[in-house]
Amino acid sequence: MEALTTKQKIFDFPVTKIILALIAFMAFVVIGQQIVAKVLALTTLDRDYRNLIKGIIVSALAVISYILFFKYYEKRAVTEISAKRLAQNLIFGTLIGVVLQSLTVLVIYLNGSFSIVDVNPVSFILIPLTIAFTVAIIEEILVRGIFFRIIEEKLGSYIALLISGIIFGALHLANPNSTLLSGLCITIAGFLLGAAFIYSRNLWFPIAIHFAWNFMQSGIFGAITSGNEKTASLLASKIQGPTLITGGEFGPEGSVQATLFCLIAAVILLTLSKKENKIIKPYWKNKKEVLATNYSN
Repeated sequence: MEALTTKQKIFDFPVTKIILALIAFMAFVVIGQQIVAKVLALTTLDRDYRNLIKGIIVSALAVISYILFFKYYEKRAVTEISAKRLAQNLIFGTLIGVVLQSLTVLVIYLNGSFSIVDVNPVSFILIPLTIAFTVAIIEEILVRGIFFRIIEEKLGSYIALLISGIIFGALHLANPNSTLLSGLCITIAGFLLGAAFIYSRNLWFPIAIHFAWNFMQSGIFGAITSGNEKTASLLASKIQGPTLITGGEFGPEGSVQATLFCLIAAVILLTLSKKENKIIKPYWKNKKEVLATNYSN
């Protein structure tokens, strides 16, 4: 009985849970991606449509692997990625992402650093659309679904926000043309996405914000996203000006106004979450409250 208890403690330990979840998730997604890519390469489909199909399948594999792993590992219903209030989370999250990215680009435009060169056919959005939803699903499951959620269970919402935000920012420091400012902005964006999860307790909400933010940046406004090469976009644009305002070679999300807008949105969501008692306290505070209740009785 003692050995079983020790074994259970090891498997319930947050670091163990995170490591095993990452291994299972990445193995499932990476192997699945390789298989799908090889199968699609045998078809006569256009490259863009092959990438779209691959993106849909890989995203589905990411969701399925997450649900299966935690359903059996934690022996629970995986409600944080359920279809409950799906439309509400997707619509509200998309609107937030669209507004925040549009405000960021508006500041660049008002500074005289953004101009539209041409308007491309709607078909040009296919590549950035595929990249945006695939990246949003995979990164949100990894950072918010695995890192943030498991850390929050023990250390509480605020510490989990700090740690997961830093991890999110650090992951993007490896991107081309990253700077300290871009790293700070991505970290703050991580706070926003974490706050979105706290408020909704559903991963589809931060996924929608993440998707809309990236898609508007690269697919609509034709800007660089996270230091990567430009993709095809609806608007062929020219962005030139001070790095603080334009984000430089990292893209608008590396600008000072993007950092500010994400911070404001994060504070609003956290304030709403606190009012609705959705903030989770660290385990040592819960222990104190239990002890205080016992003594009062």
